[in-house]
Amino acid sequence: MNLERLFEHGLIIERENMGKGVIFLPDGMADLPLKELEGKTPLEAVDTPAMDAIAARGSSGTFLTLPEGLPTSSDVANMSVLGLCPEDNYPGRGPIEAASQNIILKNDDIAWRCNLVTVSAEGILTDYSAGQISDADSKRLMSLLQDEFGDERISFHHGVSYRNLLVLHGREFSARVDYHKPDSSHGIPISKLGLTPADDSAEAAHTVAFLNDLMKRAADFLAAQSSGQATHIWPWSPGQKPTLALFSELYPGRTGAVISAVDVIKGIGKCIGMTIIDVPGATGYIDTNYRGKADAAIKALETHDFVYVHVEAMDECSHAGDLKLKMQAIADFDRLVVAPVLEALKHETVVFAVLPDHPAPVELRQHTTVPVPVAVCGPGIPVDEVRCFSETEALRGGLGLMKRMELMRMILK
Repeated sequence: MNLERLFEHGLIIERENMGKGVIFLPDGMADLPLKELEGKTPLEAVDTPAMDAIAARGSSGTFLTLPEGLPTSSDVANMSVLGLCPEDNYPGRGPIEAASQNIILKNDDIAWRCNLVTVSAEGILTDYSAGQISDADSKRLMSLLQDEFGDERISFHHGVSYRNLLVLHGREFSARVDYHKPDSSHGIPISKLGLTPADDSAEAAHTVAFLNDLMKRAADFLAAQSSGQATHIWPWSPGQKPTLALFSELYPGRTGAVISAVDVIKGIGKCIGMTIIDVPGATGYIDTNYRGKADAAIKALETHDFVYVHVEAMDECSHAGDLKLKMQAIADFDRLVVAPVLEALKHETVVFAVLPDHPAPVELRQHTTVPVPVAVCGPGIPVDEVRCFSETEALRGGLGLMKRMELMRMILK
């Protein structure tokens, strides 16, 4: 989207000489009330004094992160939180993650997110992450796949753990293919989860046939590689090189930084010109370096106007259906990420916001499109009657339902 159109649609805000901002983004934290928690959500059942402090010192509400008609995935949701309005310009997850990996896509290249997954002997998709495959094992298998199948039309690229990429090269291929998200398809026979053309073009039909054949051959190959739970590749969310407005265009004169372990979030940041800060020990799981992310955020705010602190752990626990681990991740996020940042910056002029990117109920083990709770505090933010951060309390907040650029406008004034 060019600048003239951005101005036309009111998507660019003018700079004012205001303070700085931090968004704490606990991926997939929002949930549903659970019987085993006496009708509370995991967030409500965990002691979260730091997130509660943000709600108590400011205003709460909800935010629509997954607009109708788009995939219920983290790329869409985090684009929404950052004010990128994916309903106008969603490029697909593959090319976003390619940007994070510094893969230069040519005009005819189509990048696909490519999970390593587990399919049972009965043909049932049982694990979208191949048992949270280690980074080392995943790297080895992706290298073997590249050696076996890579050519002028195919390239495999390792990402983080099960989160990898497949790039198809050439005009014979199309991104107009419908797919199934693997983390939303547990327990379903893969015979019902096939790729299908999204239009009537010969290229789309050819792409489906080509990938179906590649997936079958890759499964046979992996079976002979002592690959553990990684039995299949799963290509999904294709797209071509993205063209997104820069952070500096959307928020003139402002600079932003992203702190995350996973390529999808780093890729969004890179596509829009934000600084990507890598934290040693950040894994995208419950063993991530929480405190390292907090320290990086504090340091980043010395040189940037805005910092986006993303933690993946809650979402992974939700997809695994592990309530205990999800509650542990929520507690760790509050204690080791939010609390230290609030304490270190308590005398600075900073607006703080906390919100998940989407709900990921542990009982469902997949994302839902319900608006997420959000709390914002800091200079210029009114104080409402909400005193704790939760899905239920946010509905009583003074912010109401927020959409598109409303949150970022509030944070960056």
